[in-house]
Amino acid sequence: MTALVHDLLRVSAERYPDRIAVVCGNRRVPYSRLQQRATDLSERLVASGLAPGERVLVLLENSPEYLVTYFSVLRAGGVVVPVAHDANERGLGRIVADCTPSVVIGRGEQLRAREWTLGDAVSVRTIVDVDSMEFDRRRRGGGALRGAGRRPVDAETNQLALILYTSGTSGRPKGVMLTRRNLLSNAASIVEYLKLTYEDRVMVVLPFRYSYGNSLLTTHVLAGGCLVLENRFAFPNVVLDRMQEEEVTGFAGVPSTFAILLNRSSLRTRVFPALRYVTQAGGAMSPTLARELKEALPETDVFIMYGQTEAAPRLTYLEPAELLRRPGSIGKAIPGVRITLRDEEGIPVRPGEIGEIVAEGDNIMAGYWNSPQETAAVLKNGCLYTGDLGRADEDGFLYVVGRRSEMIKTGGHRISPKEMEHTLAAMPGVAEAAVVGVPDAILGQAIKVFIAPTVGKAVQAADVLRFCSENFEAFLVPKEIVFLDELPKSANGKVDRSALKGDPPA
Repeated sequence: MTALVHDLLRVSAERYPDRIAVVCGNRRVPYSRLQQRATDLSERLVASGLAPGERVLVLLENSPEYLVTYFSVLRAGGVVVPVAHDANERGLGRIVADCTPSVVIGRGEQLRAREWTLGDAVSVRTIVDVDSMEFDRRRRGGGALRGAGRRPVDAETNQLALILYTSGTSGRPKGVMLTRRNLLSNAASIVEYLKLTYEDRVMVVLPFRYSYGNSLLTTHVLAGGCLVLENRFAFPNVVLDRMQEEEVTGFAGVPSTFAILLNRSSLRTRVFPALRYVTQAGGAMSPTLARELKEALPETDVFIMYGQTEAAPRLTYLEPAELLRRPGSIGKAIPGVRITLRDEEGIPVRPGEIGEIVAEGDNIMAGYWNSPQETAAVLKNGCLYTGDLGRADEDGFLYVVGRRSEMIKTGGHRISPKEMEHTLAAMPGVAEAAVVGVPDAILGQAIKVFIAPTVGKAVQAADVLRFCSENFEAFLVPKEIVFLDELPKSANGKVDRSALKGDPPA
């Protein structure tokens, strides 16, 4: 296996030159072609003046061009900063101001639509249109000669490779800095426990610009597998059609992905003989949803996984054989990662006790870009303090209780919204549930529940209150219940709790 993440594509292209690396619509691109295009773009980036460590803003949807850009920037020694191709001016402006990219790569139409934001960015020297391979160097002159004669770098494993912006719990975008070592170590670990090979074909509906999507990219290129891209998840049956047509062996999603497939598509009536496994991460999946997913895909292994962008991203996984035996568990640490649960003094807790999930391994981020104080708050003595609270059973299997910042304090009680949500998800007629704390003059915080009913099912507030009275202690019965057709989601598919609380955007 290669020791450098930017060589993943080259090595697989040498081993499997004629195998299809990516399928996108009617396009089927073999590894040899992908590598050739990445090499060409890399050399042009170097010639245009891209210096090692400089940031490259990537404004592309999931596409073959995204893979070409990703590996070309890494090969040239740059740092990939992926942003939504349709990012609004305000969000894009914040990221540009924070990471000061020297190069922007995108498609002509999107680039022209953002000319005001990109044109005002004093750091940007070059804008590249991947459709025409046109390099616009008409800005902050002179940069085109800086890389003359320099070859693409042999980057070290601890060199910065990727900055992924995440709002986290603060709402303010934070740039998670991932090194080449972080990406490679996590990819190798995932390939190991999923047993990925060059014969695997994964259906990709998750954006590459997020850590979960990025891990699909790195793992399958490492294994020499195929990425089947589908950007139309708004039409879930179209995705299922493609899965059958392309005979994919893998599928990855966040909890809302599977809630949509189970409640708003024909998943339950389909057969996928080639589908070897599905993976779930990006938030806790309720035991009820996990059981329904397994019932819908009885011949497919279901991997429940846990991680964070700050961990590149994977930290734990649950073996498929344990799915129904240990409902709600996120399993144990992946190969190469050590997990402990610690109290507020940093002392490990005993089995059954609640503590913060703390991780260490080669996959742990270098820190937050331009945010030393926030970095120091979560990176301590080489360990990542995740902010998630969890417990372990006597066999060492882990369970997430909730995020420290999301715990609800009501009338002297500390309440985990996740545990309530998992129970509510088992109520007949409930597709999704979210629990938040809202200000209350007497209790400090009161419990507010949001319910998205299953399509075609009628659920009333009285039904929810009766269910809560039967399944929760009295102090857990919500003060308010709100029904929505669908819970609001952030761009990475997680429930947007700030939107539910009515918090203003940061």
